[in-house]
Amino acid sequence: MGLAADSPYRVPFDCRFKVTDAPSARPPSHMTKTRHFANSSASRSSNLKSCNDVCYAQDTHAVLLVFQAMDAAGKDGTIRAVTSGVDPAGFQVSSFKQPSSMELEHDFLWRTTCRLPERGRIGVFNRSYYEEVLVVRVHPEYLQQQRLAPGIDLAQLWEQRFHAIREHERHLYDNGTIVLKFWLNVSKDEQRDRFLERINVEQKNWKFSSADVKERQHWNEYMSAYEHALNAQQTLHARNGGRDNRADFDKP
Repeated sequence: MGLAADSPYRVPFDCRFKVTDAPSARPPSHMTKTRHFANSSASRSSNLKSCNDVCYAQDTHAVLLVFQAMDAAGKDGTIRAVTSGVDPAGFQVSSFKQPSSMELEHDFLWRTTCRLPERGRIGVFNRSYYEEVLVVRVHPEYLQQQRLAPGIDLAQLWEQRFHAIREHERHLYDNGTIVLKFWLNVSKDEQRDRFLERINVEQKNWKFSSADVKERQHWNEYMSAYEHALNAQQTLHARNGGRDNRADFDKP
């Protein structure tokens, strides 16, 4: 696997990413290019379908797309747009919300591991194991439900989980699963507007939850958690497609 393509939307690999530096809207120069983006989206959808067909036919590798975001950032719509036109036989979407009693009986990676895509398929995670260093970090009281050993140092726990996630993704890569991770950034003001739209537009009422509004009170805590999570995963391994030799950075 080669190096990731350059993109202004890619989280930098220097581990100094700041949420406040990340734009949550398209640049002004792109706002008038709706037709261009529609054509580009259709072209990319066609390319994804072709890749999906090849992946399914070869049956040697899998692809996992991980989507994380705040509420109302557009995860569902993005997943629909990305997977439109793809043969349903070749991909599967898994959504992860509050863990069940059975899931709480296992380690934090268990429930997502059970939903990993088989070889030859594309898997999509709507939220993922990163919830355990995001939501749970903002609400450490949730750890009580996980029945962990007493006397845990929280600062050490988050670092342990980051390490476990890095090793988990390394294991997936070594066994033929390509992991692509996407964070959909949304501003607090834009989230408010989208929540209001869910209230005011009858067809969108079903999307509204009072619990989502309560979570807005922890906005700054969430942004800090996202910043830590994004920086913790920008490792040499992730930067170099699974290879740990720094000299490979300068090779074509």
